[in-house]
Amino acid sequence: MAYINGVDRNQLTFEPISLDDYVGEDNVCRVIDAFVSTLDLKEMGFKYTQTSLTGRPPYDPADMLKLYIYGYLNRIRSSRRLELETKRNLEVMWLLNSLSPDDKTICNFRKDNSKQLKTVFRKFNELCLQLNLFGCETVAIDGSKFKADNGRKNCHTEKSVKESIKKLENKAAKYLKELEKNDTNRSDESAVNANQIQEALNHLQEKKEKMEGLLSDIKANNGQAVCTVDNEAALMKQGNGNGFDVCYNVQTAVDEKHGLIAAFEVTDSCNDLNELSSIAKEAKEALQVDELNVVADTGYSNGKEINDCEENGINTYIPKPKPSHQPENSKFQRDQFTYDPEKDVYTCPAGNELSCKRVRERDGFVVYANRSACMSCPVKDQCTKSKTLREIERSPYEDKVNEAALRAKNNPDIFNRRKELSEHPFGTIKSVWGFGQFLCRGKVKTTGEAALAFLAFNLRRAINILGVQQLVNVLII
Repeated sequence: MAYINGVDRNQLTFEPISLDDYVGEDNVCRVIDAFVSTLDLKEMGFKYTQTSLTGRPPYDPADMLKLYIYGYLNRIRSSRRLELETKRNLEVMWLLNSLSPDDKTICNFRKDNSKQLKTVFRKFNELCLQLNLFGCETVAIDGSKFKADNGRKNCHTEKSVKESIKKLENKAAKYLKELEKNDTNRSDESAVNANQIQEALNHLQEKKEKMEGLLSDIKANNGQAVCTVDNEAALMKQGNGNGFDVCYNVQTAVDEKHGLIAAFEVTDSCNDLNELSSIAKEAKEALQVDELNVVADTGYSNGKEINDCEENGINTYIPKPKPSHQPENSKFQRDQFTYDPEKDVYTCPAGNELSCKRVRERDGFVVYANRSACMSCPVKDQCTKSKTLREIERSPYEDKVNEAALRAKNNPDIFNRRKELSEHPFGTIKSVWGFGQFLCRGKVKTTGEAALAFLAFNLRRAINILGVQQLVNVLII
């Protein structure tokens, strides 16, 4: 039996003579072209929207934007690969009218218009609002760590810098001993060796001075690690026991109706504890509503952040985590101490009252204790390892934290959708599309990169919901 055969390469054929014949009416390129055509790039601040009378003419920023949106939709982020696509991909040729910018020009567009790219993301969300694709009632908030363009070896902690200085000093000491040996040997060969050793010592001294400068920067930064390639990234702990790496913490707010991303932020925070109110308020503003429900996991349970949300018309659904300061193997856990708001005291399981002793300056927490009762308590050894007393800390926003936790408990249907909503965009973009690491450096540029990725995600979902032709019809009206 013969194989399926193709067409002879030398056979003359009647191919379409127009690029438009290669791009069907249901092709995603038509949505990209129609969407970009609706944008006022000059008003948005894109570079080269106004050309000069002299010099070489620039590429139209609209064409460059189309190229990047197409690239992120098709898992192509590299400027070199995008340049290659302009020469071989008929869809890209159609989008750019057969233009082929070089990779440096492509790369510079993303770098020079990072802030404007987030505005493009917002403009598409405004279109989705008009099309009623956002529910505008509930959003799920979560964060995920994306690797920065900064290797682990170029991130220096106080411990690693001190170890490096010590190694340099030990190596310099060996060279000095070698010089002492050469002093007793007056031959021409030893003179050559001495010159080489002195050059090595000078090189070690330069390295040591650089390390000492890094150590000063770390101490000035309250002991935080310093990254020498992308100094706005931070050393963060990875999930699933993958240790530490240099990352950005990307926050998203995902709408409940169709799983579209309503808002996002790129931060250098190592955890989510202080990120709730900022992203929640941005989502509320993006959805143009007066009130919004926000669902998040226990990592966002911060009384101050929850209170800030409540003051801005945002209802939070966040479980309360177990106190991290609980004594290990204690028989009496934190939730067994009951609080009386009228008397402002805690009652311990043994029946003793713990009154307010001090207010902690760094975070405003109130500390409750009863030294005399603890010293004479027969079950003290089962309560705390301290030789004196057991202390209970209470946040000034404890009531707000409890209310948010109660809402989450009483509305399991809303809360159970949190993981389904918030994890899906990250899973798609990082695992399926392969966008686990930024190509740019600095928060402004990485925000532009993230904007393209999240725009591509929302665009893909909108096409899946409405179809290409309906979206194009809306855009060209």
